[in-house]
Amino acid sequence: MSEEFYREALERFQGLLEQAQECGLNEPTAMTLATVDARGRPAARTVLLKEVGPAGFVFYTNTLSRKGEHLGGNPSAALCFFWQPLMEQVLIEGLVEPVSEAEADAYWETRPRLSQIGAWASLQSQPLQSRQTLEQRFSEFETRFEGMPVPRPPHWSGYRIAPDFIEFWSSRPGRLHERTRYTLGEQGWQRTSVYP
Repeated sequence: MSEEFYREALERFQGLLEQAQECGLNEPTAMTLATVDARGRPAARTVLLKEVGPAGFVFYTNTLSRKGEHLGGNPSAALCFFWQPLMEQVLIEGLVEPVSEAEADAYWETRPRLSQIGAWASLQSQPLQSRQTLEQRFSEFETRFEGMPVPRPPHWSGYRIAPDFIEFWSSRPGRLHERTRYTLGEQGWQRTSVYP
């Protein structure tokens, strides 16, 4: 029964995501990613969900970025989706692992060329002397890869969050919101309703 609860949670998530995609949001896959540094200080930023399935939730980034450094030292993370038009929120927590090289290559090939060049040009999270410096780096890589496919940088890849916690929050009148929590423990996945 426990795996059925996990399948139920994923199906519920995918149903909400489809609703969010149909209601005109600019970035329905936008999610807040929270990580922790070596001192235990949390940090949050918005990234885009690129894949979801039984293995987990995938996003891509520069692995030398601040978030990449955090995940290298502490491979635990949390996600928060809030779809305001639906008044629905989903919280996800779990351990993070890199996607395979083949997965990263396959996704890289789907990215627009300008985004590929931008991934080479940006030293993500590092101090930037001026906007002109960034634009100059972009032009240099644009020239370097002119007339050829842009290869995936060695420092650019994806991460998969394998969840052990998924919670759904649905707005209800009188603050009597509905919260349903799915947790993975020693006995497998469990489903629990919790007070709002």
